[in-house]
Amino acid sequence: MAQSQSNRRVLVLPGDGIGPEIMHEALRVVHFFDRRHIASFDIAEDLVGGAAYDAYGTPLRDATLLKALASDAVLFGSVGGPKWEKLPFELWPERGLLRLRKEMALFANLRPAVVFDALAEASSLKRELVAGLDLVIVRELTGGIYFGEPRGIETLADGSRRGINTEVYDESEIERVVRVACELARKRDGRVCEVDKANVMESGGLWREVAQRVRDTEYPDIELSFMYADNCAMQLVRNPKQFDVIVTGNLFGDILSDCAAMLTGSLGMLPSASLGEADATGRRRALYEPVHGSAPDIAGKNLANPLACILSLAMMLRYSFDMGEEADLVENAVRRTLAAGVRTNDIAGSGMRGVSTREMGDAVLRELEHLV
Repeated sequence: MAQSQSNRRVLVLPGDGIGPEIMHEALRVVHFFDRRHIASFDIAEDLVGGAAYDAYGTPLRDATLLKALASDAVLFGSVGGPKWEKLPFELWPERGLLRLRKEMALFANLRPAVVFDALAEASSLKRELVAGLDLVIVRELTGGIYFGEPRGIETLADGSRRGINTEVYDESEIERVVRVACELARKRDGRVCEVDKANVMESGGLWREVAQRVRDTEYPDIELSFMYADNCAMQLVRNPKQFDVIVTGNLFGDILSDCAAMLTGSLGMLPSASLGEADATGRRRALYEPVHGSAPDIAGKNLANPLACILSLAMMLRYSFDMGEEADLVENAVRRTLAAGVRTNDIAGSGMRGVSTREMGDAVLRELEHLV
């Protein structure tokens, strides 16, 4: 395992709703590593989202952004809630997260969908379809139809209105996210499936052309296949274990990753990573966050599932600090916790008692103690 160092700079942004509760449990894992002399981190904490608005009148202060840019990684909780829904659009809590992604140039979103053996019954699909599932969707995060120009709503000569959004990608945007997918596949099963709508969209044809070129010139060891987005959605619920790494654009990645998320049985189990371009030293700016939202209905009640946040921490160890053994340690602790029958309410089966957020954190720490 990595030797203890104290120059790993992490900015912690718990955010709103259940964010502070689940982040507290993830940080207990960080403190465990420090206490057992496995690894140390320089931790800074700040406000984002509605919490930042309440304190400073903005969902993300410039000072907080500068901290994020200077950090090796950002560990993020959640933002948003009904308390702030009547604010002007530019002050919504979610704008803080979007600004972070933009200013940090986080173009590749990694969304793993892993089904732990103990939770195979929790999926809405048959056990035999999802048991052992381990796939990753790499979604391009800063381009495509969500950001393309022209966009907006215009009034036509007859007084009716028309909405406009533009799907646009440059070759360089496609190249860099395909490289991330191929690098990831090299550490997995070596297979990448590029997903698009090349049958009806010219941008999809460019995605295929560029993906093939990147594979042929830089990653000849990777098996590359192509699939239309509508077929991919069908295949995810028909035979999800056929996939290793899926790479796709912003819109399709948004939809398909949520589809894949539900294969696992609960959004409360799913981590994610958003990565930027590697610099000359190989360092990437990165933000790690659970897929679930702020869940304001259970915020402050000690009921939230902290496992997605803890697994996001494991992704941080793996991708930002090259601490694969330590990441495996955290993931195995989660696996053993679930195998022991410990469940929060969102993943508790019939007749099972749901534990609190704190109790789930206690259980993971017990398993860490057994594994070290």
